[in-house]
Amino acid sequence: MRREELQEGSKKKKAKRSVKILWYCFFTLILLFVALILMGNFGMLGYMPSMSELENPSSAISSEVLAADGSMIGRYYVQDRSTCKHSEISNNIYNALIATEDARFYEHSGIDPWGTLAIPLYLAIHKKRGSSTITQQLAKNLFPRKNENTLTLPFLKLKEWIMAVKLERNLTKDEIITLYLNTVPFSDNVYGIRNASLTFFNKTPDKVTVDEAAVLIGMLKGNTLYNPRRNPKLALERRNTVIDQMNKYDYLSDDSEKFYSEKPIILDYHKLDYHEGMAPYFRQVLELEVKDICKTLKRPDGKPYDLYKDGLKIYTTIDVRMQRYAEEAVDEHMAELQKLFISQSSYRDGSVWQKHQDILEQGIRQSDRYAMLKDDGMSDEDIRKEFSKPIKMRVFAWNKAKYKDTVMSPIDSIKYMKLFLQAGFLVMDPYTGEVKAWVGGIDHTYFQFDHVNINTKRQVGSTIKPMLYCLAVDNGFSPCGILSTAPQDFPEFMNHPYDAGGKEKGDITMSYALANSINNAALYLVKQVGINAFVDFVHKCGITSFIDKVPASALGTPDISLYEMLGAYSMFPAKGIHTDPFYILKIEDKNGMLLKNFTPQQREIINPTTAFKMVGLMEGVIQHGTGIRMRSMYHLMSDIAGKTGTTNKQADAWFIGYTPQIIAGAWVGCDDRTFRFTSQRLGQGSAAALPIWAYFMRRVYADRSLGIKTDEKFVAPEGFNNCEIQEDQINKERAQEAQKGTSEPPENPPTDGVWDQP
Repeated sequence: MRREELQEGSKKKKAKRSVKILWYCFFTLILLFVALILMGNFGMLGYMPSMSELENPSSAISSEVLAADGSMIGRYYVQDRSTCKHSEISNNIYNALIATEDARFYEHSGIDPWGTLAIPLYLAIHKKRGSSTITQQLAKNLFPRKNENTLTLPFLKLKEWIMAVKLERNLTKDEIITLYLNTVPFSDNVYGIRNASLTFFNKTPDKVTVDEAAVLIGMLKGNTLYNPRRNPKLALERRNTVIDQMNKYDYLSDDSEKFYSEKPIILDYHKLDYHEGMAPYFRQVLELEVKDICKTLKRPDGKPYDLYKDGLKIYTTIDVRMQRYAEEAVDEHMAELQKLFISQSSYRDGSVWQKHQDILEQGIRQSDRYAMLKDDGMSDEDIRKEFSKPIKMRVFAWNKAKYKDTVMSPIDSIKYMKLFLQAGFLVMDPYTGEVKAWVGGIDHTYFQFDHVNINTKRQVGSTIKPMLYCLAVDNGFSPCGILSTAPQDFPEFMNHPYDAGGKEKGDITMSYALANSINNAALYLVKQVGINAFVDFVHKCGITSFIDKVPASALGTPDISLYEMLGAYSMFPAKGIHTDPFYILKIEDKNGMLLKNFTPQQREIINPTTAFKMVGLMEGVIQHGTGIRMRSMYHLMSDIAGKTGTTNKQADAWFIGYTPQIIAGAWVGCDDRTFRFTSQRLGQGSAAALPIWAYFMRRVYADRSLGIKTDEKFVAPEGFNNCEIQEDQINKERAQEAQKGTSEPPENPPTDGVWDQP
């Protein structure tokens, strides 16, 4: 009996000891767990972000380029990411996300205990199941895992739990779910719900429908797998799964589930990248400018803003409708002009290259293919062989797709691409200087060189003459006065009279001389006002390019940018006030705080009377001069003034024109000035450049919402008295016009060699 009692007592002692050990182990584990949590919280298990970092993540946010109406036309980014507020996201998106990813989102405090406890069960039946809450996923998105493996995963998971709890304690549920949607990655390397909805459906997140929301949230399970653009069938199945979940958790009725599940996925895809989208040449120039501006703008931490990471909002003056019309006008004209250009005999049969092997050689050596083969150690002889082998390639073409897939040798592709005519077209408000449209070339994917910006300069031809005539008028010359067309003497420059063309015209009025671009008349004027005074006046008009002080400069030999020329011309419709073109209205940070704003830079160059006289002279270009096809061919009968320009051998064609409300300029030519129209009829400014202006204005006038009216008139300043031309001169000019009929007179560029300094 005694032995049994002792044995029973021993068993009880052992049981008590086992219980103590169990409790000891239990509390030890709890203490260890608490210690791990504390260690994780204080960064002893690796970096732990502070609460301020969690609330204000430093994820790179793309900067947005906004048009004048607030619509987005481009982004600059490392990752294509943007943010929006809770109120700017549709409930359809929130409902789809919660139903699919975290049905108990509003019930837990960052960690879902039921979901966590169910993990072993799902592992036991070999079924993969995500247990992370939206808050945990947010923590993971904000601070992605590094060096993840079997040993480190538990510690990384613990850190995410800690971050999730801290987020729940310091942020509201609305703030958490909004922050999640702003940081989560979608398909096609797009980050954030705003970018995703704009990219796939071309609408802001507040306008997304139930089925569209289901498509977007469905992508989160697999960005590539459920990409609706690349895998529409799988994306549809995943969308319907999301819709089913929304019905399961009472966000949709049975009827609504059936309705939305039967709808097809209809995308309105607009991925804004470097080449695609509206105004790519403008965005290219803007990018460089804003990068420089950012060097002067300091963040709260004292560091300069980063265009690609700090989520700036860049508000521009671009009008999306005018930009679209400008791009369409360039496309319409250049596609037809290219056919005429390439039909020239030496271009059509390729014989033009027999005289220009040096240009071809330069094109080969400047190509990426040549550099790559050279880096591989290939000899020049072997490189030439490679360049002669036909291969599959994609090249630019004037068709709907703007490209064609073909087979040609690399050397033939260089010949092919160099013979494309290029164009530049700029539109601005002459009173404010606001740039409304900017087209720097025919296609940014294949030709990145911009032909509008201030650093791109070409010979301007006769478009410089209005500034010469303006100086003369401002110094007392009458638009109705008589000019000589005889060759002019410039003894300090040459030992014989300078004959640039037009002497057969005899004495003519200033109006006729400018309208018909008579070169000898321009030489007569520059002799009267002085070459130095003329060059100084051109610079006063806002032209910063170098202009040599020689007589030929008055005929258009200087290289000047389209950007500068448009600014100089602004004084004519703006009653003598010059306004520098500008295209940035303001720059804000990601929170909408103003960092810098921009205002027009204006100054008076001439008085209103001189300006109006010049308008009248330049209207003559359209009414009976080199720009007459504006009336006869394009039937634009509104008040229009302007000037055509053609350089030696038709290497450059220009037209700058304005109405009482708007000013625009076009340039056309090949990047290499060697290639040009052999026909003056086809290559002069009125044929090669003016049509772009006409096609653009047709579209602008047709869009009543723009407020550009056909009945708007140039208004004379108060007290203006027009001159009267002598009756015999009027009769003489009318007779000359009658002989020409309705066709425009040719440009009068100088003959070979006259462009050179005399």
